[in-house]
Order: sequence, then C-alpha cells, then structure tokens
Amino acid sequence: MKLLNFTLIKLTLCLVIGIYIGYYITIPLQLSLYTSLSLVCLLFLCFLYLKNKFKNSIWFGLITFITTISIGVLTHNLHDEKQFYNHYTKVVEIDESASKEITFRIRKQLKPGNYYNKYIIDILKVDSTIVNGKSLLNIEKDSTLKRLKTDDIYITYSPIKDLINPLNPNQFNYKNYLEKQYIYHQIFTNQQSIYKTKSKSNTIFGYAAALRNTINAKLKPYNFAPDELAIINALLLGQRQDISEDVYNNYTNAGAIHILAVSGLHVGIILLLLNVLLKPLERLKHGKPIKILCILLLLWSFAIIAGLSASVTRAVTMFSIVAIAINWKRPTNIYNTLAISIFILLLIKPMFLFDVGFQLSYLAVIAIVTFQPILYKLWSTKIKPLDYFWQIFTVTVSAQFGIIPVSLYYFHQFPSLFFISNLAIIPFLGLILGLGILVIVLAVLNSLPEFLANFFGSTINAMNLIVAWVSKQETFLFRDIPFSLAHVLSSYLIVASLFVLNKKRNFKSLTFLLIAIMVFQGVLIYTKYETSNKQFIVFHKSRYSLITEKSNRNMIVYHNLDSTGFKNDKVIKNYRVGNFIESFKTDSLKSIYQVQNKMVLVVDSLGVYNVTAFKPNYVLLRNSPKINLQRLIDSIQPEVIIADGSNYKSYIKRWKATCLKQKLPFHQTSEKGAFIIE
Repeated sequence: MKLLNFTLIKLTLCLVIGIYIGYYITIPLQLSLYTSLSLVCLLFLCFLYLKNKFKNSIWFGLITFITTISIGVLTHNLHDEKQFYNHYTKVVEIDESASKEITFRIRKQLKPGNYYNKYIIDILKVDSTIVNGKSLLNIEKDSTLKRLKTDDIYITYSPIKDLINPLNPNQFNYKNYLEKQYIYHQIFTNQQSIYKTKSKSNTIFGYAAALRNTINAKLKPYNFAPDELAIINALLLGQRQDISEDVYNNYTNAGAIHILAVSGLHVGIILLLLNVLLKPLERLKHGKPIKILCILLLLWSFAIIAGLSASVTRAVTMFSIVAIAINWKRPTNIYNTLAISIFILLLIKPMFLFDVGFQLSYLAVIAIVTFQPILYKLWSTKIKPLDYFWQIFTVTVSAQFGIIPVSLYYFHQFPSLFFISNLAIIPFLGLILGLGILVIVLAVLNSLPEFLANFFGSTINAMNLIVAWVSKQETFLFRDIPFSLAHVLSSYLIVASLFVLNKKRNFKSLTFLLIAIMVFQGVLIYTKYETSNKQFIVFHKSRYSLITEKSNRNMIVYHNLDSTGFKNDKVIKNYRVGNFIESFKTDSLKSIYQVQNKMVLVVDSLGVYNVTAFKPNYVLLRNSPKINLQRLIDSIQPEVIIADGSNYKSYIKRWKATCLKQKLPFHQTSEKGAFIIE
C-alpha cells in the first residue's frame, strides 16, 4: 500500500483543516509536537503491517488524514513566534507607560499612513535582554528626512504598545490582520528619537532592497513620471508603496488591481520568456537539467528582488513545479500541481491561508482551468486575432466564477467592465514585462537609450489612461454590496452545482443545483431575520460627533460633518454594508434621544441642559462642554457617562477621573470604541 494512493488534494485539504484548528484553538506546541510524532509512528507501523498484504484498509487512510491534520496544527504552532521561549512578550512585561531601550532591525517598509511612515521591524533587544519577534514601527512623517533602509539597526527609547482594536462596528480589523503576520504590538516615535547603530549584519531582504534602490537610482535620470516609476516598481519589483491613491483606485474600480500585484499572471509570462530564451541550453550535454536549474534560479531571484511577498512567493512556487514538469515532459494534472504548491507554501508559511491575495489567486486559477474550456467551446472562429481575444475574454470571465464571491465579501464592489480593462492590458502585458526587464538591465549597465525609456514610459502611461477611463464609467461599477461569509459559501455551492450539471446533465445534477439555489435563498431569509433589530450607536469619529438609530434595515444618521466629509466617511458606509441597510437618512444632532424605554441626554459645547421633566439614563458629552461633571452627576444620577471623539483629551482625562471617583461607568469611544445600545 502506498501513500501516493491518497490524492494530494485530499492531503492538502487536511493540512488546511489542521492550520485552521491551530489558529482558532490554542494548542500548546509540545502537545501538538508529541501528537504529530505519535501519529507519524503509528502511520509507519500501519504501513509496514499492510504493505505485504496487498489490500486496502480504511484505517490506513483515516490515520493518514488525521496525521496530516495534526501536522497542520503543528505547522501553525511552529511558525507562531509568540510560542518561542525568547519572544519579547515572554521575557519583557508590556507596559505602555514605561519607555524601554529597544534595539531593532528594519525588516520591511510599508505604505505610509496619513501621519506616520510605517515599517515592520525585528526586535533584537529590549533593554539588555536578547529577544526576537516582529513589531510595527510608526515614525512621524518628516519630509526633510529620508526613509529608513532595510537591515539597518536602530535604538529607540519608547514604550511598546498594544495594537488598537477597531473602534467602530464593521470596521476593518487591522489588529487582526497584523496578528496573522505574527505582529502583536507597535511602537510610536519620531526620527529624532531613533539612533542608528553600526552593523554589518545583512539579510537577503536587505540585499534585495539595496538592489531595488540601485535600480530606481539608475532609472531616475530618464525622467519617468512618478506614476510611471511607481508602476515599474509594482510590475517588476513587487513594490506598491509609492503608487498614488488615485492610480490605485483607478485599477481597483476597473477590475485590474491584480495587474499591480506580482502574481501568477506575471510569473507565468516570465516563465514563457525564460523558456524561449534558454532553449539553446538544451543542445548541451545535460542541457535540460541545466535549463531547469537556470529557470528556477532566475524565478526565485525575481521573487527575492520582489520582496518575497505572499503573491510572488505562491506564484513562483507554483510555476517552479510547472517548469519542472514541462521541461521533463511529464504529464501534469493542473489540480495536483496547485495542490502541491499550496501544500508546500502552507508548510513554509501557514498564515498565507488567511491572506486575501492567496485565496483570490488560487480561486481564480481553479476557476479558469475548470470553466474556461467550457466557455471557449461556446463559440469558435478561424480568424486568429479574434480567437486570441476570445481566449482572453473566456479566461477573464472564468476567473470571475472563482473570485466574485470572495471579492464581494472583502471589498463589497463589482466592476462590471473588468473584461474591457483585461482585454486592453493582458495582450500587452508580456510586452511590458519583457521590455521592462530589458529597460532595467540596460539602465543598470548605463546603456539605456533615451528613445527606449521614453517609449516604455509612454506605454505605461497609455495603460494607466485606459484603466482610468474604464474606472470613470461609474454606472458600471456596483459599490457597497452587502455580502457575508454565508453568502460566499452558498454562492460557491451554486458554482459547483453548475459545473456538475454541465458535466452530467441528468436529474441528479439538476437536483443538486436546485438544492444549492434553495440554500442561497435560505441564507438571504436568515440574513434578513438576523439584521431585523434595533440599535442606537455613538460612533467614534475624531473631532466630530456621529450618532445612528437603526431599526431593522433602516437608519437615521445624526452628525455635524460637512457634506463632503460625510460622503467620504467610511464609518457609516462600513456599518451600512455590514448590516445590510436598505435606506437611510440624515439629520442634525439632537439634545435628547429616546431609545426604546431609555433616554440619552446630549450635552454639547454650550454646557446647557435641563432635566426637570425627565431623568436620562445616559449622558453623552460632545464638543468639549465646560461643565462641572460632579454637579451634573449629583443632579441627574445617570447610569453611564459617554465621551465621543469630538472632545479634547484633557477634558476626557478629567471626566474619567471624576467618574472613577464616583464609581460611575465612563465610556470613552477613543479607548473602548463605539457605544451601542441594543
């Protein structure tokens, strides 16, 4: 009996289940290690017992699957830095009020925020204790100072702070996102408070960053526009930090954002180019192994230069397996190839499983290989250019079967003109990538002709203009589409049933499709029931007041933002989408709100209140009222005092102390998040 009798797809699914279990259930590292070793030994003994009996055993299969699940749990635990004995959280007490001497290495530069430049750092020492672990570094923006370089080591005297939980309902959980990258804390400082130390220690990330900096320095004299240079960095160097918000939004709205992330599309094109360029090596003795080795070295060199991001790592892993299979002329099953690449990637980086790009990439490829042949057969032509564009169109549409549900879940929008931008860009992407590699090589060698640089810049500019035009057709861009996880799962059930029906057009397949549709309808009915409730919410909004009354799928928003600020505000938009709101209206802020059988009194900057006719249960302080809170508490005796984001911090600090003295609950939205009354 051979282990290979069990398909890689089943084993990969078991590994995925194990990683999910390890993530959601805390299992000690030692327990998962001993369990996995015991199961591996049991599996080996079972193999020895059955190999000479020439018969299948359900127990061997069951033990194999359980062992793989256990290995998935172990893989998660082995990569969880927080379980390491010398992780900084194990040896240093986290006290946000106490500054510490922190020695750290710059690991990666992130896209800057509104007020801070952001970096992922490796903490090397806290005071005199040698530690490890990653953290987020926030440095106040200063246009006069240069950004920090990868691998440089610095010392700062700052407190290590917890990551901030989302303060409003349905807000993007940045803390959870960072924790999936094993980042649990952050440091706030400024450039004058960090001190560079002398160090000759370099990592592969540092060498790659230095090479990218050299390439950019060589390209600057050729007067590429900032947007053109940013696209070059995204397409060829895997760095998207410098893409302007307008360009990024254009690609997102046009359904072409995948063009900017080095992924399977880019690596596949590069593999084809390398396969053609290195074909003469096959004439040499042992030429094929040499060719394969060269392709793998060049692909992984490209991955390292691109920063080993999740998208480029998974793409290079998958196409490395494809390259070996193609050049050895072994028959390959694309599903097994995908399973092998997923299995290897998750063993090395288990948290890739929760990466949106990872999910979208594999779902897109699976949908393409599944549905593209079906769509392509619907129409045929002998005119080669038309046939070429028909292939691209069917590939693009097929990908949507895989990515639309997940895309709606994460981004809540659907660009219906995605096929136009893809038809316009994909045919020329090979030219852009091939020409881009040539431009970079010639620039590094100081041999790049001016006309070639101008032509390449004009090509990128033309691509940006096409994408910008498509993105401006807002009639065809459907935004703010509510979509839950239950909708995602039921949608894929329908997609799977359609595929089965196409393969076997019988009563059983039709029944499967009808059941899938009924499940989706059931999800819609349950969602309507689940969102049929009432809520009163005081949101956290810095410098403003934002209050909502929700009844079933309708809501009223009370605020003091201007029309532009309210239109662009994400707090209300996220809440509307997350709670399937069908209609809403706005109104100015009131002094009194009645929430079912309870009353909310709002005291604004005037500090005037009159409660002779009623006794409020809650008091909301907004816009920094100059009041004697002690006197207000004595006269009203409320259940809770609320302070929203429109108040001065000094006022909030004083109110908090007063409430603490009176043993009265004090809800500060900047710390505890939105105040919600059900």
